Amino acid sequence: QVQLVESGGGLVQAGGSLRLSCAASGRTFSSYAMGWFRQAPGKEREFVAAISWSGGSTYYADSVKGRFTISRDNAKNTVYLQMNSLKPEDTAVYYCAAVFSGSWYQPEPSGYDYWGQGTQVTVSS
Repeated sequence: QVQLVESGGGLVQAGGSLRLSCAASGRTFSSYAMGWFRQAPGKEREFVAAISWSGGSTYYADSVKGRFTISRDNAKNTVYLQMNSLKPEDTAVYYCAAVFSGSWYQPEPSGYDYWGQGTQVTVSS
């Protein structure tokens, strides 16, 4: 079993920044790839970013490319999502997720094995 706990969400003005953290426990952190997803009210959960087991490879949704950065610290069992130049349309609940097998890049929620509880990000205009 893997437990994932997100933190760092909050209310920020457009153009501002937030850094989300996702702390993992239960299995060797470096054995699974990680992803961030978000879900706005009335919308489906959508892919934001993914990072490989070692952190050497990353992938971003077009909507956040150039503004968000995913990273991981395997010594701290934590994955991060640095979000800059935030827009009102970034408002959503953000979730981290872990995948153990197959490709490290999983753009669909069904590709992940474990999920955190989510953290709310609200961007005001």
